[in-house]
Amino acid sequence: MRRKLICAAAATLIVTPAAALDLPARKPGLWEIKTMMEGGFQPTHVAQHCIDAETDKLMNTMGADMRKEACSKQDVRKDGATYVIESVCKFGPMTSTSHGVITGDFNSAYTLKMTSKRDGGPNFPGMSNMPGMPADGTSKMTIEAKWLSACTADQKPGDMIMAGGRKVNIHDIQSMQNRMQDMMKNMPKGMYPKN
Repeated sequence: MRRKLICAAAATLIVTPAAALDLPARKPGLWEIKTMMEGGFQPTHVAQHCIDAETDKLMNTMGADMRKEACSKQDVRKDGATYVIESVCKFGPMTSTSHGVITGDFNSAYTLKMTSKRDGGPNFPGMSNMPGMPADGTSKMTIEAKWLSACTADQKPGDMIMAGGRKVNIHDIQSMQNRMQDMMKNMPKGMYPKN
């Protein structure tokens, strides 16, 4: 159960804009992060993040090595009052090209609208037939984040509170990620998965 919770929290980080690239720090405290996929083929996911400067930065840098290896393009630029994110990443035979726009601010509330297009890779049975999942591999996601308050007395910086009140800390996820990376480094060469 704990491993499942850590994996769900890691997935939250992947789609959190602060985890995407080099963006301004968020205001310390408790943030609500709501993730919605267009078409309704995935339910809306709501989580809360209790952060301070150190854990916000940690959330920003988690997965940076993986992105560095996989992504030929990772750009973020300020365009007036918005931030524009562009990325091209290759995972095995699949290439994902994404464009996102962030509006709002990192002190009270911001919104990320992201469009991604997948080319190549496995064609999962039924994926093109799923409601809201176009056959061309394009997906649209919206993340709405808002600052709620200071963290509560039973929360510590780095806590991510999932649906149902389940909680995991970013430091637990980082430890698990480090163990997995060490395990991959120590695998005999013939055991690496082939693309």
